[in-house]
Amino acid sequence: MTMTTQAFSSRPAKKNMCYNFCPLVARLIIFGGTIIMTFIAAYQMYLVLPLTFSEAAVWGLDDPATIVLLWISLICFSVTFGCLALTAVSALVGSVAGQDRSFAKPETPLKGKTVLLMPVFNENATAFCASLLAMAQDLQELGETEHFEIFILSDSDRLDYLSKEVTAVKLLIEKLSGTMPVWYRRRKKNAARKAGNIRDFITQWGERYDYMIVLDADSLIQGETLTALAREMDADSDLGILQTLPRLIGGQTVYSRLQQFSNSVYGSVFAKGLNAWQGDDGNYWGHNAIIRVRAFAESAGLPVLSGSPPFGGEIRSHDFVEAALMNRIGWKVRMLTDPKGSWETCPPTLLDAASRDRRWAQGNVQHLAVLRVDGLSWSSRLHMVLGFMNYLTSSLWLTTILIGLIISPWVLAQNSGETVFSGDGLLPVSQIFGSTRMLVIFCVTIGLLMLPKLLGLIAGMRKHHFRPVRDRLLMLISALVEQAFSILYSPIIMFLHTRYLWEIFCGKDSGWPTQERCGRPVAALALLKYHSSQTIAGILMTAYLAFLASPLTYWILPVTIGLMLSAPLSLLSGSKMLGNKLRNIGLLLTREEESIPRIIFRYDENVKIFTSVASCS
Repeated sequence: MTMTTQAFSSRPAKKNMCYNFCPLVARLIIFGGTIIMTFIAAYQMYLVLPLTFSEAAVWGLDDPATIVLLWISLICFSVTFGCLALTAVSALVGSVAGQDRSFAKPETPLKGKTVLLMPVFNENATAFCASLLAMAQDLQELGETEHFEIFILSDSDRLDYLSKEVTAVKLLIEKLSGTMPVWYRRRKKNAARKAGNIRDFITQWGERYDYMIVLDADSLIQGETLTALAREMDADSDLGILQTLPRLIGGQTVYSRLQQFSNSVYGSVFAKGLNAWQGDDGNYWGHNAIIRVRAFAESAGLPVLSGSPPFGGEIRSHDFVEAALMNRIGWKVRMLTDPKGSWETCPPTLLDAASRDRRWAQGNVQHLAVLRVDGLSWSSRLHMVLGFMNYLTSSLWLTTILIGLIISPWVLAQNSGETVFSGDGLLPVSQIFGSTRMLVIFCVTIGLLMLPKLLGLIAGMRKHHFRPVRDRLLMLISALVEQAFSILYSPIIMFLHTRYLWEIFCGKDSGWPTQERCGRPVAALALLKYHSSQTIAGILMTAYLAFLASPLTYWILPVTIGLMLSAPLSLLSGSKMLGNKLRNIGLLLTREEESIPRIIFRYDENVKIFTSVASCS
């Protein structure tokens, strides 16, 4: 099948399709509400800060540079507040109107041929082959194996991984002999990485299949969900991509269990909020999604960006761009938030998540060059902007803190005991940060930050209303534990994201490291070295503000505590012992742990089989 490289400079012909107008109301409410709330918050902050020369002079700030810094602080606050407001309003609307659309009728006979596509690069062959076998066994139980095939696309280049990979694949082929075809291909050259791997598959074997379900090495999808995805593609001829909402499983460390619980309780709320406004102009996350092969081939061929990495070269976060290009031609890109049979694993430690985040950060910065592509929908452009803002807001948050450190303590030292005019009247400078207006701004900001989680917790409590009070109490305590860790980890992530953007804009390429999925021991000294800049920054901030007796000390205490403890917190994130203890006392439990799905049982048994064969070989 031919896969055409798309021209970014010209608009292609768009196919006719039946458009869904239902998200229009949600978009008006979500984006209109976000704009109004952001304007009000920015105006209230404008009244608090001395942004004119006359007001600044009362504060003892007669240097124009300080006025510029205050305006920068206002801009940073406004943009960050806007992102929080968008997430909160989306979650609120999504909890009411973010329902999935379905065209297929259950039990309708399948028509198309679907391939379970597993691209791998130096991955744990025992795990991904056990997962593929479990999915095939599920399909066999449903009597649907004739509509599916398995294709493993290997880019592995390390001999230690390759030998295990070949052994595991041979066993998989043997186990599914007479049940489902299993194909294996290894490229000698890892050209264009995962996107190039899939492109090579389409050009050589794409004509054989109607749909492909793209998997990651840690993906697991139950048979009922696989067949439901295929039925949706059969029923809606305009559907190009149907993305599932993967849930997290298999977490043993503290960090992975925290992420697992958060995904289980809050994930659906965020997804439904996203689904409410994106409609048929959705996004693709690169795995656990079904794709119409011919549509992908005709519209999603990625060009190489001009220039060298990290800004140019091969597009790293290719999934966002592929969805945008398919939508540009007129194919629907939708998401299903309700099916419960789609899973993946989580990075086991903060350090492993940071390594993955570095690559994602570079990919999201590259998306800025794709925004100008002719013919993209505004929704596709917004997905890319929000992906970039996920990292930029960390830098804006840090900038706001630094401006506060530079200006506010100095003002206090210059005007100790004096009164100045603020939106609340004449106040001692030492009380500016405790003024009613500032406290209201702070409380509203925290409220917006917490709203999606509160909605998720309420929904979870409602689902468990029939269970003993003890179970609901454990769920509430788990939410408090997750929130406490979230507060501590947030400033560390803020510093890491800021570092990533700095490295990218300095021209440093992230490379393409093999993803760590099982966890590895890291020496305490190595962690201390990795987090040394954050630790020192936290100590210096605290000492500086304490020396000046500044009220800012208490405002940024959650930030400084997290930074000062960044190394031990990072070490704690990889603790399996504490993770298992939390599980044993009933904290941070997910639905899959309380009632283990049959396919996960199958996967665990398959892992034992593949492990025993690998040890014998």
